[in-house]
Amino acid sequence: MLCTRDGEVLGALPRFTVDTPWWMEVAPVVTAARDRYDVDVTVLRILETEERWPPHGGAVSYLAEIDEPPSGLEVATVAVEDHPSRARWARPGGVAELVAWADQFVDRTGPPQQLRTWNLSLVARLPTSNRPVWLKAVPPFMAHEGAVIDLVGGIGPSLIARDDGVVLLEHVEGEDQYDAPAGDRATMIRRWVDVQSRWDRAVDHLPDWRVDSFIAQAERFTVQPEVAAMLDELPARFAALAECGVPETLVHGDFHAGNWRGTTLIDWADSGIGHALFDRPAFFSGKGELFEAELCPVWDDAWREAVPGSDPARAAHLVAPIAALRQALIYAIFVENIEPSEHCYHRLDTEEWINRAVALRSRSPL
Repeated sequence: MLCTRDGEVLGALPRFTVDTPWWMEVAPVVTAARDRYDVDVTVLRILETEERWPPHGGAVSYLAEIDEPPSGLEVATVAVEDHPSRARWARPGGVAELVAWADQFVDRTGPPQQLRTWNLSLVARLPTSNRPVWLKAVPPFMAHEGAVIDLVGGIGPSLIARDDGVVLLEHVEGEDQYDAPAGDRATMIRRWVDVQSRWDRAVDHLPDWRVDSFIAQAERFTVQPEVAAMLDELPARFAALAECGVPETLVHGDFHAGNWRGTTLIDWADSGIGHALFDRPAFFSGKGELFEAELCPVWDDAWREAVPGSDPARAAHLVAPIAALRQALIYAIFVENIEPSEHCYHRLDTEEWINRAVALRSRSPL
């Protein structure tokens, strides 16, 4: 569905197919619209999708902005009313405003390449005479990302500029490490534990998952009896966790190998302050027991070295259901703060993680 920068709906392109199943990966959509219909689009937001879970592939309708309307558009009707939770880049003119902000800090040599657009971020690559730079915008509940990147130093990407909910980053060399071998993953663990064990910085508006704050936030889930029993146990579980000696510190929030590009840890929008081992489950998710058996000792040894006398193995046992409950909180916050048409990405995640937390509690007794 196409609109002007002023929001006037013009019509729709015919349906076409792209190879990626990921709705938020819009670069192939932009390329296909150019190649098939000779029109340059900026994707703003999803309008509707097929009811799929997980939300991979299938028919999707986007609202996209254009400068010059093409001929031969199909008739289309789009609700133009604004929504209070709509992302700044999801409104006509929003992406252009963000690019104009970035242009204050770099000499762009060509048009921006829009890579990702969804409820949690806009990511665009901007060409310059030396190398590309990266523009990323996030919603208000993730607006602390720039401040965290500013403080984490060499483990994170190099920051060119930041503002409220938007960062401009230097290009990071290397490849995304989704398929990194165990040896490289062990290095990731050791480097991150080193940062966490020395962290002593304060960041404004950083999500707070420390004991009292976490328990207060989790009270939203007391409707389910099995969850209520788990919440009643939380103070005792947190007390036992504290006895293990692994501290509350900076949490990356989405610490998996795919968020390493080369030797750089990227994507800090999910970060917060809480128990250090909140970062452990994402790293092992879906990798199997042999993978965990090989790398859990690396994590344990790193913390025993950082905090002599600590018991990270017991801490990992105790924290497992709390970490899953944290994931449920994260997805609940997503859904509460994004517009309904974008719920397709997250609508079942909260329930899934609550169920996982309940199951982990049964396997991780105090």
